[in-house]
Amino acid sequence: MNNKTLSIVSYITLIGWLIAYFSGKDKADALLKYHLKQSLGLAIVSITLNIILRVIVSLVPSLAFLGMIGLVIAVFWILGIINAANSALKPVPVFGKAFENSFPFIG
Repeated sequence: MNNKTLSIVSYITLIGWLIAYFSGKDKADALLKYHLKQSLGLAIVSITLNIILRVIVSLVPSLAFLGMIGLVIAVFWILGIINAANSALKPVPVFGKAFENSFPFIG
């Protein structure tokens, strides 16, 4: 797989991220490294937010509408995939700038 394809795959679950990371580790270019950082950061935010929302909703069931935040995160995933498919180094909305200089093990 080329780096553009691996950049797209990195957004498809954590398994996709692992495949992209280990497949492209030796030949990673700026595009792949950028999208590996973006997708890993988005995965961490997504999992953390999911846990927090589940706790809140279990304590206060009337706040179940907060689950709609998951749709916003899904849109961010889609935007990340679109950016990777277009070979654009654009951060995902809201959180993306924070991930640009994070995860030094990626490169």
